[in-house]
Amino acid sequence: MRRRMLLVGLWAVTTTVAVLVGVLAVSTVGATIRDRGPVGDDVIRDDSVAPPSSPPAGAPRVRDEIAGEWGAFVVECRDTWAYGVGVRPDEAAGWDVVSWEKGPDDDVDAVFSDGSRSVDLEVFCNRGRPTLAELERNTLGADD
Repeated sequence: MRRRMLLVGLWAVTTTVAVLVGVLAVSTVGATIRDRGPVGDDVIRDDSVAPPSSPPAGAPRVRDEIAGEWGAFVVECRDTWAYGVGVRPDEAAGWDVVSWEKGPDDDVDAVFSDGSRSVDLEVFCNRGRPTLAELERNTLGADD
């Protein structure tokens, strides 16, 4: 009987450790894939080639807005570079701007909220035109 209890205890501990390692691995990999986690020092960088810090000279500027019930996010593309130009929340409907990114970057974000909901927009430049990459709607809890 004592041996059986020891084996059951070891099985429970081993199973718990395996589940915890699995959850940690999946959440870390998932966060990295969604570009929200630490890529960290695992990426080998080639510092001999400096990344471009601005769009090429003479790149055409294409401006557009992504609009919805929350308001509008105005984005300008210069080649593949995205610039957040401005935001206009629909204040009459109770929407406010939580944050927005000015760029330049490969994509720019804006977050709108009406207190009970939030909308997170991610816009990138597709062939030089502002294009909605992701629209995430969230319901906020009482303590958010």
